[in-house]
Amino acid sequence: MAGSTTAERGERRRESSGPPPVRRLGLRRLRLLVLLGIAFAFLGSGSFWLLYGSDLARLEKVSVSGTRVLTPKQVREAADVPLGGPLISVDTGAIEARLARELPRIDTVEVVRSWPHGLELRVTERSPVLLVRKGGKFVEVDDEGVRFATVTKAPRGVPELDLDLPRRGSAAASVRRFGEDRLVREAVRVARDLPASVARTTRKVEVRSYDAVSLELKDGRTVAWGSSEKGPDKARTLTALMKAVPDARHFDVSVPTAPASSGS
Repeated sequence: MAGSTTAERGERRRESSGPPPVRRLGLRRLRLLVLLGIAFAFLGSGSFWLLYGSDLARLEKVSVSGTRVLTPKQVREAADVPLGGPLISVDTGAIEARLARELPRIDTVEVVRSWPHGLELRVTERSPVLLVRKGGKFVEVDDEGVRFATVTKAPRGVPELDLDLPRRGSAAASVRRFGEDRLVREAVRVARDLPASVARTTRKVEVRSYDAVSLELKDGRTVAWGSSEKGPDKARTLTALMKAVPDARHFDVSVPTAPASSGS
């Protein structure tokens, strides 16, 4: 009987040596993927339990930073954040919206999780640039024209807004055209552009129309500012004019390229 051929012997050797290298590599990758899947499943279930089911990441404390007029207690009460629940479940957007609604003095607030047990409310309060007298109280107006709080005592260094708006004649047309809210915003722009030395001594910002804004200083001097347009130019002109004519009682920078002064 004839022996096996060389081709037959080679075929038997390949069969006895196991699967081809490419097939073995595929099996190894499959085993690795299965092991990784199992590991991730355990890690995922463990993380879920840690964040939602355990006491290791529960909300226990709410802290407040950045307040000036408000107290941390007022902010925490308005935030109304229940303690004891999973920190991961806290709805930070809802807290921010609630604080903006309940405390108009707050300009911005950032709610930050402080792992593993804390929540921080980072508050920025509005600052008044003008005051509107209302009876025996004062309404604070910020640099965006927002009337955000009513106080019984005027904050130091904040001028009063006098809306001396005519109801008849040609000047009344300006009031009807722009509306009171727009005129308040114009006054805010003027107050924001005042030179620091003048802002500190300004007692009142008076608005009669869009282009008739004037200032009354604490020492009785007055400034005709005009509209809020070209505010920085008017500020520089007023500073130079006050230095050049220190004894003047009235300054007019409504046209900054042609300023004027009078009185002594």
